Amino acid sequence: MTNSSATKPLTVSFLQSPLQGKIKVPGDKSISHRALMFAALATGESHITGLLEGEDVMQTAQAMQALGAKPQRIAEGEWHVIGKGIGQLTEPEDVLNMGNSGTSARLLSGILASHGFLSIMTGDGSLRKRPMKRVTVPLSETGARFETREGGKLPMAIIGTAKAKPLEYCLPVASAQVKSAILLAGLNAHGITCVEEPVATRDHTENMLSHFGVEVHVENLPKGGKKISVKGPVTLTGKDIKVPGDPSSATFMLVAAAMIKGSDVCIENVGLNPLRTGAFEVLKWMGIDLQILNERIEGGEPVGDLVIKAGELKAVDVPPEHAPSMIDEYPILSVAAAFAHGKTIFRGLEELRVKESDRFTSIVEMLRGNGVQVDIDGDDLIIHGTAGNIPGGGLVATHMDHRLAMSASILGLVAQKPVKVDDITFIRTSFPNYFPLMNALGAKFDI
Repeated sequence: MTNSSATKPLTVSFLQSPLQGKIKVPGDKSISHRALMFAALATGESHITGLLEGEDVMQTAQAMQALGAKPQRIAEGEWHVIGKGIGQLTEPEDVLNMGNSGTSARLLSGILASHGFLSIMTGDGSLRKRPMKRVTVPLSETGARFETREGGKLPMAIIGTAKAKPLEYCLPVASAQVKSAILLAGLNAHGITCVEEPVATRDHTENMLSHFGVEVHVENLPKGGKKISVKGPVTLTGKDIKVPGDPSSATFMLVAAAMIKGSDVCIENVGLNPLRTGAFEVLKWMGIDLQILNERIEGGEPVGDLVIKAGELKAVDVPPEHAPSMIDEYPILSVAAAFAHGKTIFRGLEELRVKESDRFTSIVEMLRGNGVQVDIDGDDLIIHGTAGNIPGGGLVATHMDHRLAMSASILGLVAQKPVKVDDITFIRTSFPNYFPLMNALGAKFDI
């Protein structure tokens, strides 16, 4: 699937009526990527339900097919995958296009590093601006070689090795993508691959490896991080996977309902992995009426139903160690902070500078352009809340970033003057039915 070059702007005006109703958000994007990749690496067949069918995940499906696996769509969100087995992927005949998906590019780099063939990877204009050195530098120690554009950017040639060396690597900055890339390379290496992370990041890779029959050792470190080890080469056995609703996607609805007077919304079957729900915790700190009902375990991941009602939001001071559990939610949380009473401080946001866009700068521009006072102190973001009176009236440049586009659309629903969003096309990469779901709750987006 390719991205159209045509842009689609949107103007959003203040919403006079509340959001109400019960919905389900699409499957978790992080788990969907991994489900397709691990099923392709498994021996035998896997059945996936609840798969997110946004463009990012479809890029992963196409890449695994190009590498010799057989992913097949059975129905909406339901896929059947015939795997190739560890070390058995085949050289692709064409360039692997990752579209807008940094997760696909980085995790697949780990897989390809330990396969003895040449592959070439590229992406769209946004992904080609994102740094790959964070994975290529450590992965080069396996014996693989990477040739990139200046600055370590895509397009990139990967000359993999069939005799990959195991790695011992301490992450300089907490990153689930870098951790996962190294662990994936280790699956086909001879010996123990070990990754230390200074702060615990989302553990979907570890959980899913265990689900596919791989023995994963996880050790808690004295200062709060983790040490994760796998001994390769391993064998993955095909499994059934049920993908829960994406907590990052749910956060957009939660924040909108929290800010719009009279709202009462239920979001069913949302993933509640504790390393992914930092945003829910912060929203509770802000005084939001958020309840979690019907908690259960499905497919090895905790899930539940979220019920939120509108209320008064207050400012919070969020420490840097909280960032890994909500790194994708800062754009929409910044809107909540702008709407709240008082001064909110988000600390330690250096990771935001290397997302789909420089999200740190983009958040600042979005809020300042709509009359919100924002200060910067190093990697800390200081947002002066407007007590429910965001001026609005600005144009938000989304920089091909789906989460920024969705955040800007929510901002427009509560701003005093209409907010213009320069391009909403990239929302389909992670949340293809975002606008229909929001309109089902009463948002009245004119698209």
